[in-house]
Formats: sequence, C-alpha cells, structure tokens
Amino acid sequence: MKLCITGGGTGGHLMIAEALSEAAVADGHEVIFVGSTSGQDRKYFQKYSNFSNVYFLETTGVVNKKGIAKINALYKVFQAFLEARKILKKHKIQAVYSVGGFSAAPASFASLSLFIPLFIHEQNSVEGRLNRLLKKYAKSFISAYDKNSPVKGYPVKEFFYKNARCRDKLKTIIFLGGSHGAKAINDLALHVAYKLQKMDIAIIHQAGEADYERVRQEYDRLGVSVELYGFTKKLPELITRADLAVSRAGASTLWELTANGCPAFFVPYPHAAGDHQYYNAQFLVKDNVAWCEREGKNLKPKLIKVLKNPQLKEKSEKLLHYTNGNVAQQMIQDVQKKMK
Repeated sequence: MKLCITGGGTGGHLMIAEALSEAAVADGHEVIFVGSTSGQDRKYFQKYSNFSNVYFLETTGVVNKKGIAKINALYKVFQAFLEARKILKKHKIQAVYSVGGFSAAPASFASLSLFIPLFIHEQNSVEGRLNRLLKKYAKSFISAYDKNSPVKGYPVKEFFYKNARCRDKLKTIIFLGGSHGAKAINDLALHVAYKLQKMDIAIIHQAGEADYERVRQEYDRLGVSVELYGFTKKLPELITRADLAVSRAGASTLWELTANGCPAFFVPYPHAAGDHQYYNAQFLVKDNVAWCEREGKNLKPKLIKVLKNPQLKEKSEKLLHYTNGNVAQQMIQDVQKKMK
C-alpha cells in the first residue's frame, strides 16, 4: 500500500504522524509525508524520518485570521491543494491519513478531489474545525475519546510502551514547557526549583527555544542545578527518566506520559481552541490518575501539596493499564481493511 500521512504544525500532530509511519513501514508499506513550511514540520521530518519522501507546502493557519490576512491564508491553502494533487498522483497514493492541524488541509482536500480514501485521527477531546468539516467524508474517524471509534486508544511511539515502568518514588521531575515554551510552566518550575533541590528531587526542564535564555539565567541566579533544554527530540528518553511531569495537556504529550506510566500535573493552555487541553486532562483526572490546575497565582502551593503526597505507585499502576501498545498498528490495519 502507498500511504500519505498529512498534518502537523505542532509537535502533538507530528508525533502521531511519526507513530503511524513507524507502524506502516514495519508492515511493509511505502509512506510519504505532506506538511507545511510553517510550524514544526520541517524540524521533525526534513533531515530524518521513516518516510520515503517528505513535502512541505507553504500554508498557514486560517482559523484566527481576519480580513485580508484570511484571504491570503485561504489562497495559500488553495495553491498548496493544487500542489498536493500533483504529489498524490506522482506517488500513486492509495490512501491519505490526516493527523490534523492546518498542515493537513491541502492533502486532505486533494485526496477527496481525486477520490482517494481519506482517514482521520482526532487527537483532542474537542474536535478541531478541519476534522469536523471532513469527518463525514472519511472512511474512518479515530479518537481516543470517542466510544464509537473503530480503533480505541491513542497512537504513540512504541518506545513509550517498551520503556514503561511503575513509578514508586519521586526522584526526578520533568517540566514540559513545549517546543515554543509555556511561560506559566517555566515560571512555576522556577518558583519551586529551590524547594525541589531541598527535597533532593532532580529537575529536567524543557523550556522552549523562545524562553530558554531567560530560564537559564534564573536557574543560575537561584543556584539550582537543572538539566535544561530549549527544543529537543530526546523527550521520550527524558520522560522515561522522570517520576512526575508538569506539563501542558496537549493530547500527544498526555498519552505519551500515560503510555509510559508517568503521572502528571497538568496546566492546560488557556487559549486552546474549545478549551480542549482542559478536557483532555479531565479524561484522566476523573479517574484520579492525574492532577489538573488552571493557570493562576495558586499553582505553586498546589504543586507543592502534590509533591508532599503524590501517591505515585497507585497512579502509575493505573496509567499502565489505560492504553495498549498497538494502536498505530491497528490504525494501519483499519486502513487496509477499509481499502478492500
């Protein structure tokens, strides 16, 4: 089978694309990627990937644009749509899998225009606008939050399952500020850094490229030892070393932590579309396997309260039973079945 995976913009979408490509290639299929020149797409796949070919088309997000900016964004999508049609024809693509994000629009619409079967994965508990629009045209619509989904669970890299472990003692904490840097999480890390050092808890911190220098200088001023990163593709390895995470609640990060058995204190991005990060986290909080707090002045005492009694073993054991390790493979098998 010749498959095109499309989508991206943010690391969350791209991690799904990576997990799907791993499963497809392992099953003997040829896979190409169509993404965007904007966002994180190039950083993830331009130099090394499982894809036989990668393409980055000039697109930007449309949803938050107004007036001339929106018209220009739509025109770019149309031009990219025409280019995507050529790419799908060139590689004789038999199915297109959208993992969401603005990067997915050109190839998704191109697949429909060429009568190539379209498959969609929705990563969040609140459906994205593009996915809502295309859902009725898709052969399959996969979501970990949808009881009617033909595949249950969330696709993450096999690494997280193979290296999963039950946490029983808080020795290392990881702060995940995201590729762009979440100031609220970075500031929270700095506010509790001295306390963590006193508690003999090692700190791993991904601060994001934009906020890296400020955070580095603050740790130096505090005299606190930290393993600090801006952007890194070593996150899977770093997560496996951590016993507790403080993180945004983007779907891919949430399910990677879950698959690895790492409990998390989630601080959802307050401006996410449909407040989806909050609802992503609530999916775990309702079963008492995670914590979730809104951004605000009370984050520090709330996190310190968790640090004093994290109940790691109980939560970690439950998390390890939440997901199975072959979701990506099941999604590829679902494509093959629907293609017959």
